[in-house]
Parts: sequence; structure tokens; C-alpha cells
Amino acid sequence: MTAHVPPLVLPPRLIRAATVLPPKDRQRLDDTLNRLHATNGRLWLAEDRVRGGLSEAEIADCKREIDQLNAERNNLAERVDEVLAALAGPPRADAVLHTETLSSVLDRLSVLTLRIWRSEEAAPFDAAVAQRVPLLHAQHAALSEALDVLAADVAAGARLLPTPARFKLYGGGTATNEAISPSRHLHRVIAFGGLSESGKSTGADYIRRLVGAQRFKIGYLLRQAAHHHGLADPYRLSPRRQAELLLEDPNRFAEAHVGTGLFTIESVHDDESMAELKIMLGERLQVVYLSAPFDVRVARSGSTPHAVAAKDAVKIQRGADKVEAMADHVIDNSGSVIDLRARLRRIAETPRLTVPLQIADLSALALPTAVAAATTAFADDMRSIGEPVRLAALTGSPSTGPWIAGWSDVDLFVIAEHEGTEPVSAALKKYEAALEGLATVGLTLATPDELTARRLTPRLAFVLHQLQDGQPVLHASAGLELPVISRRDLVMAGAQDLPQVILTMRRLRAGATPTCLRPLYRHLVLAVRLLLREQGVWVSGPDEILAAAAQLPGLPTLTVPALVAVVDEWLTRSSEGALQSVCTAVDHLLAWYAAQVSAA
Repeated sequence: MTAHVPPLVLPPRLIRAATVLPPKDRQRLDDTLNRLHATNGRLWLAEDRVRGGLSEAEIADCKREIDQLNAERNNLAERVDEVLAALAGPPRADAVLHTETLSSVLDRLSVLTLRIWRSEEAAPFDAAVAQRVPLLHAQHAALSEALDVLAADVAAGARLLPTPARFKLYGGGTATNEAISPSRHLHRVIAFGGLSESGKSTGADYIRRLVGAQRFKIGYLLRQAAHHHGLADPYRLSPRRQAELLLEDPNRFAEAHVGTGLFTIESVHDDESMAELKIMLGERLQVVYLSAPFDVRVARSGSTPHAVAAKDAVKIQRGADKVEAMADHVIDNSGSVIDLRARLRRIAETPRLTVPLQIADLSALALPTAVAAATTAFADDMRSIGEPVRLAALTGSPSTGPWIAGWSDVDLFVIAEHEGTEPVSAALKKYEAALEGLATVGLTLATPDELTARRLTPRLAFVLHQLQDGQPVLHASAGLELPVISRRDLVMAGAQDLPQVILTMRRLRAGATPTCLRPLYRHLVLAVRLLLREQGVWVSGPDEILAAAAQLPGLPTLTVPALVAVVDEWLTRSSEGALQSVCTAVDHLLAWYAAQVSAA
């Protein structure tokens, strides 16, 4: 039905008679009549559709829908009569029995209202229909008057009404009102299937917390669609119609929240409707089937074997066990939670990025000669190890600059298979020896599978984002794939990292001595950078970051010497002046942060 469908207008005396009803009953009457009128509109559309050029299966679905809408129509009519029964006055001795109830007349008035509407729409194109329009309006006026008289007679006790119960029998099948197609904003859907206590809800909730997926229950989706269409038993639909019905709420949500990249639905108990949904969504839908031995599922349930077996029997009857054969991913969930989460992360992650990595020109990084030579030798060692080492890169100031002797560290990031750990460790020791104490070396070593499963620290997420933005590397194997790290991912990672940064900064400030200048300054810069990202401000370089702190609402100006001045005092061991300035800035930031947390 379209927005301009005319409302059901009650005759004046019936409206006045209804004013004696309690407010709750008046509201119930209004709601029920509106639903009755809407159901009649859907019936009209369904009957029009069944007369169109449909396939046999589509005609069967339409007929199921018509049956169910008729059943709902009669249920609503009975509710109307239950409310209006309170209008009847004490019966007079000469009272006569009327042939139909008040709701029957209201139902006919609703249908006549719809007939007038449709006729007026068609009248400009059909002269015969145009001639009927005045007659239909006359019928409507006469029926309204007859209903008014009937309502007055019932209230006066002059007319008795028959028993409202209709005892109608209709088929139980239902269907949606119209074919549903996936929204263009419904990008990815993960459907979880499996028997009782296999971990479906746990898996869906983990995906929700992991990447902010929107989570839906299949039962909820079917009930919502049934309520929207005035249907009572959506489980009697054909598999195709059930699949269309499942799409309605996700479609609406996707249209309203276009930034939502991933949806989950659970629990899949019907292989046929899920197969139809797979046809509709294609690769956008990934079906995940979780399995576990019966004894494991019983232990998880905290229930008896008999109770779990009974639930399994119901699910198997619906086809839940057959979902495994058509699933895109079958996961044995009898192992550890770490294993389950790693597998789910691989499925939930957006497609990985094959990065065209660029090999760094160390001569362009302005590293001291000894550091550059040692780093070149380390890169050669990484290449010589072969397949286990997939990537080696400098991170932090050695790659982004400026690298300052005596102040900057050498931070390395290596992606290697677990069996490559020992040769990487040997190369690292050789590298540290070649540096001869010029700098402290820090190594972050991750396996490819850990990255695929997104087992990432905030620091590692930042490094991966730099690589995907084109930061040069020391060595990379061909076809290396890295997880895509968006700015939103960095903001979320920073939000997780910020509390630890603040705690560490507060600890350093509490015991501030000249030796604390370097770590205290670094944590100040890091905290400000993370806070700026939450505000959508992206800057790099310590001096630029601290200058941009003025964009944090309400934060006093952080007056800190330029990095070169701080480093000079640090290297000459005369850091009292710089330390005082950094401590004051830290005090301002910590006080501001405490106020923000308190306000929240």
C-alpha cells in the first residue's frame, strides 16, 4: 500500500458512542481498526498479484499469503467486536437480532473505502470505471449511515448482535507482500549454523565486538516481518519467500546505516531457505557451520544429555544438520577459544590487501653510516633465511625521521613463520653487535597467521597502516598480503591503548627525575596523538603533534620546547629546564584528561 491510501473514517454517532469507553479500550479500538484496514489493503494487493503472470510456486505463495491475511483479518474483526461489546445497552423487550456484528460492517466499510480509492486511481484511464465512482461514493455514504443507525440502536438496546466468534479456517502458509531484493548497502553477511550449544551465539557476539557487526537473530527477523505484514506463521513459507522475508530488516538497517560493513544472522536451522538466501546474496553471504562432539556440547550447556538431544532433534527436523553440506566454512569448535576466534577473524576480516611494497633506500633515511651498514646487513640476512621470513621493516623514527643518535631507538618489524624464529633471533643478535651500542634495538616479530587473524596490538595496527600507506621496507616476499587497517581501526586501537599510556605517563610523572625526560616526553607525544585521532586530527612529528594539542577542546596550551632543544638537554645531561616544561605539560594533560573522564 502507498502513503496516500485513504484512512478508514468512522461515522459520527459511532465515534460519539466510543467516547464512553475507557481510554485503554479506545486506544485498542483505534489500533485494531487501523490494522484491520491495513490488512484489507494488503489483501487487495495480494489478490491483484495472484492474478498476474506468476509462476506456479509464486501463485502458491500468494495463496498462502491470502489465506493468512484473511485469518488475520478475522482475528482483528473479533477483537473489534470484543471492544465494541461494551457499547451495548440493556436489551429492550422488543429488541431484534441483527444479521451481522459491528465489525462486519466496519470491515465492509474498509473494503469499500479501498475500492473507491482504487477506482479513482483507474478512472482517468477507464471510462466505465469513472462512471462507477459516484455510485461507490453513494454506497459508502449509505453504509456509513446504516452503521451509525446500528450503533445507536445497539447502544439503546433496540438491536442485538450475533456472537462475534467467526470460527474461520484458513491455510497456515504465509508469504511476503512483494519480492525482496538485497540492498546495495548490504555488503557482507555471516550466517551461523550448527546444532545445540555448538557456539553459534558466542561466535556471532564475538564478531559483533570484534568489528562492530550488526547482529540479527533469524527468529526475530521472521517475527518482525510477519508483524509488519500482518502474518502469523512465517515458518510455513516456501524457502524462497522465507529468504526474502529474512532480508527485510537487514535491508532497512543497511539503508539507514550505510557505514555498517558486516551483518551476522543466527541460528540457521533450515538449509533450504539459507540456500535461497545464498542465491540472492552470492558471495556477500558466508555460511559458517560450527560443530562439536555431543559430549562437549552437553558439558557446555550445563544441562542434561537428554535436554540437549531433544533440542538437537527439533533442529534436525528443520534441516539444521544439512546446513553443514552447503556451508562456506565448517569449524570444529571442540578446541580452544583462541582457535575459534582466530578462524572467525579470518572470515570476518575485510579482504586482505596485497601491498605493492617498496624497498627502502637506506641512504635517503639519513641514518649514521654504521647504523645504515648494520641495517643493510640485517636486511640481507632476512632475505637469506628464505620463505619463513615474509617481511622486515624499520618502524618509527628510523623510517619516518628524524633519527637522532643517542635519543632514537631502532625499531624492527618482522613477519615470519614460527619456524623462522631462531634464524631471526640469530640475525638480531648479529645486528645488535654491529651497532656497538649506538642504539637500543626493539623487535616486533609476528606470524602471518596472527596478522590474518588480526591478533594485533594497537602499536602493530599503526605499523601495518603505515606499510599500507606506502612506507618502504627492508625486505618483502612476493605476493605478501596484509590486513587492511583503516583510520577507524586506528582510532579504536588508540582508544584501547590510551588508558595504558595515561597510566604509564602518570607513573613517570610521579617519580620524575632527569632520567625520566625521554620516556615522559615520548608518552606525552603519544597520548596527545591518540587523543587527536579521536577528534579526527591526523598529524605526525612530535613538534607538530604537541602544537596541534590546542585543538583538544578545553585543554590549556602545552608549552614544550622543540624536539631539538629537548634532545640537546637530554644528551648534555642538563635537562632540568626541559624536564620542568614537559612535567608542566604532562600535568595540564593529566588534569584535563581526569576532568573528561569525570564528566563522562
